Amino acid sequence: MSISIPPHRFFPYLKWTDVAAMKNQGDVVIIQPIGAIEQHGPHLPLIVDGAIATAVLAYALNQLPAEIPAYALPTLYYGKSNEHLHFPGTISLSSHTLMMLLMEIGESLYRSGFRKWILMNAHGGQPQIMELVARDLHIAHSDFLIFPLFVWRVPNLSHELLTEKEQELGIHAGDGETSLMLSILPDHVSMEKAIAEYPQDLPTNSCLSMEGQLPFAWATRDLSRSGTLGDPTTATRDKGDRILESLGRGWMQVIHDVHQFRQPNA
Repeated sequence: MSISIPPHRFFPYLKWTDVAAMKNQGDVVIIQPIGAIEQHGPHLPLIVDGAIATAVLAYALNQLPAEIPAYALPTLYYGKSNEHLHFPGTISLSSHTLMMLLMEIGESLYRSGFRKWILMNAHGGQPQIMELVARDLHIAHSDFLIFPLFVWRVPNLSHELLTEKEQELGIHAGDGETSLMLSILPDHVSMEKAIAEYPQDLPTNSCLSMEGQLPFAWATRDLSRSGTLGDPTTATRDKGDRILESLGRGWMQVIHDVHQFRQPNA
């Protein structure tokens, strides 16, 4: 990729003696980027979500002030992607498997003395799992602070660069993700195969929606023949560069805020 995790911020490069010698270990921020291996239309590779999480985190850690202790775990490329299983190439963990995997990673971090852990999720099919893991680990260890966060929810420029329709319906392999991939992994994007496809026959004059406060369950094949939900034909590398920079800066602020965070006490 065009940007990588700085070696001095990559957790697996540490020695056990480095971990044991850390000062103020309870305020060290550990970040777990999480993606998926799943179809992203005919024009994007299977790695999209993991690539975006890794690139955004890399940007943030490269810009993060040296005095803030933060480390990236290896990206977890497998996720719960069963909504895409009807498209070849998708690899999915069950909800239970993903939850147990993250729970055991968290338990290991806690046992090593860490108390602040960010679950940096880039796949829209699994935020509820992040929330369950965070709550259960915090209930088990009241001083373990876990933050189940979605890559795209930090302040960023996508709302300025994408149309209203794309912001609402372009949730998979559309303009935003395709633009980012043109910035991150341009050699693996096939723009000549990009097609626009939006969901048809969505409820109208209804409080129910595909996503939002009152969603209905769906599989991708219910909504798209190509696997694309959005319009990737309007994607550009310039937009991707700008979105990546804004996401990276947003995540730099998040890491800073997590480092400063103190658990509220009644």
